Amino acid sequence: MKDNLLDLIGYTHGLGIIDLVKIVGTAEESQIHAIAEDKSVIVSGVTKTPVADFIGTFGMPNLGKLKTILSFDVYDDSADVSMTTSNKDGVDVPSAIHFATSAGDFINDYRLMSQAIIEEKVRNVTFKGAQWDVEFEPTIAGIMRLKMQANANAEELNFTTKTENGDLKIFFGDPSTHSGNFVFQPSVTGTLSRTWQWPVKVFLSIMDLPGDKTVRISDQGAAEITVDSGYTVYQYLLPAQAK
Repeated sequence: MKDNLLDLIGYTHGLGIIDLVKIVGTAEESQIHAIAEDKSVIVSGVTKTPVADFIGTFGMPNLGKLKTILSFDVYDDSADVSMTTSNKDGVDVPSAIHFATSAGDFINDYRLMSQAIIEEKVRNVTFKGAQWDVEFEPTIAGIMRLKMQANANAEELNFTTKTENGDLKIFFGDPSTHSGNFVFQPSVTGTLSRTWQWPVKVFLSIMDLPGDKTVRISDQGAAEITVDSGYTVYQYLLPAQAK
């Protein structure tokens, strides 16, 4: 379970804007759900293999604390990292994650959030889908160019996208003051003509995550980035903002 927990933290809390996730698990499937506090990104994920300990619906709050506990060297391969349960209305439900060294001389219990509370705090978002006008796998070169332009235009919180001559271009700033643009992905299929804005920090944080990525952008005002971590396939939905 420890590897799954580290993966979960890296791909949710690692964005810097998420500190609470909801787990919905059965014997057949383990789902992960999270929403940034500013609603800039909605995260959903399904583990490639069901996690035996992730059975039920519960929340993981204060992910920073969980990250700290997982970083302790004393919790090595010989340590006990397990789910503890409590009985509620005759049903065993997850209540905490127990960490203990093999000698039992260093212990932490990370308390989980109940289903009733997490259902209120993180509601499942039903995305009705969109027509993805542009779809591509971002290149290392394109991501590096994005980082350079983001540094040069550090005062800008958002960027805009548009297709020109078959290339996907990203634009920063206003030509009346400071601005910059570049080809993020050459030779894409599809057209983007509407001027939607996307959050620079969130987009870059996702691009920095390890794993294969696919970017989909809709001219209707949504973007979706899929990242395969090796353990879980995560989907990051970014609602656009009108300029």
